[in-house]
Amino acid sequence: MLVIRGARLFDGLAARPGHPSVFVEDGRIIAVDLAGAEPPTDATVVDLGEVTLLPGLVDAHVHLCFDPATDPVRQMLAEDDATVLERMRRNARRALRAGITTVRDLGDRGYLALSLRDDGPADTEPLPEILAAGPPITPTGGHCWFLGGQADGVEGVSRAVAERVEQRVDVIKVMATGGMLTPGFGMHESQYGRAELGAAIAAAHQAGVPLTAHAHGPQGIRDAVVCGADGIEHCTFVTETGVGLDLGTVDAMAAAGTFVGATEGFLPGAPPPPPTAASRLERARANLGLMHRAGVRVICSSDAGVVPSKPHDVLPHGVMLFGSIGFSNAGALAAATAHAAEACGLAHRKGRIRPGYDADILAVAGDPMARLDALLDVQAVFRAGIEVASPNRLRRA
Repeated sequence: MLVIRGARLFDGLAARPGHPSVFVEDGRIIAVDLAGAEPPTDATVVDLGEVTLLPGLVDAHVHLCFDPATDPVRQMLAEDDATVLERMRRNARRALRAGITTVRDLGDRGYLALSLRDDGPADTEPLPEILAAGPPITPTGGHCWFLGGQADGVEGVSRAVAERVEQRVDVIKVMATGGMLTPGFGMHESQYGRAELGAAIAAAHQAGVPLTAHAHGPQGIRDAVVCGADGIEHCTFVTETGVGLDLGTVDAMAAAGTFVGATEGFLPGAPPPPPTAASRLERARANLGLMHRAGVRVICSSDAGVVPSKPHDVLPHGVMLFGSIGFSNAGALAAATAHAAEACGLAHRKGRIRPGYDADILAVAGDPMARLDALLDVQAVFRAGIEVASPNRLRRA
């Protein structure tokens, strides 16, 4: 038995008073004690001192195959699978060392994220738990076409979903609108109509697989919500001239329980965008606060890998930003733990510190309920009860 001790506990939804001891066996939490109970004499005790214990973070939107320092399109067209897979393993470990114990890969090439998921680490160093979508479904020449997921029309997208189901993906990703990485469709422009989106969602749900839609433009967001998408990635409501907000669609998302994956993990200090882009970004972030207050299930993710300001350990910066746009500190933390786990279909075993859950545990110095930047001071990370190397590790037996 392993017993992990700290000074404070955030259980995934709220702070819990007391001096926590988390009891772990076979990679699972078997008990949580807040009253200072003595552990069994044969237990291994890791007393981390003045730290806060919280669930390992869940990043529900990453691209492990991308190196954020280079051009993703050129990279994916030029490199062989072995090179890409090794980089994916490094990127996953970088996330884990920052306390991100679960990642959902929403776009790879050739189902390589599934290979990494199924093969596990190449040595003894753990990886985060990996969920994978495979190549995102997009029209010919559409957003992220270079990942190999091109499909046209109702029959094309239905076949694409069936292929991914056969490959045993964890989630289907559909590009409902354009994006920034590839020209052709503007961010505000729809790539698929309701016929294609409806066919993809129906096929995914019939197979028991959730579907999330990349969508920036108001029409693409609305269509995906009406057709029953489980999640909307980005959800910026970008128009041809700025950023709007469709309150009817917001109400529909709140009523349906649609998850909004807000990809707000950015490193501070990045070159500022042009004034027009900065104004749009500010409005889109204000919209997230409005959606949250309207009852939409907004979660914090990163889109790690797509640009230099989004390395694979950037998620804590997104949590910090959530604290500045209308989320309480507890709400911001839950958006990257309990609620993010729910969005990924893992609410039964991830995102909480409670008996029966995976022993994915992050320890940080200080109190993130008081200051969210405590997430940057990682003292220890446990993945399924196995301690992961961390540069600031405090370990006292």
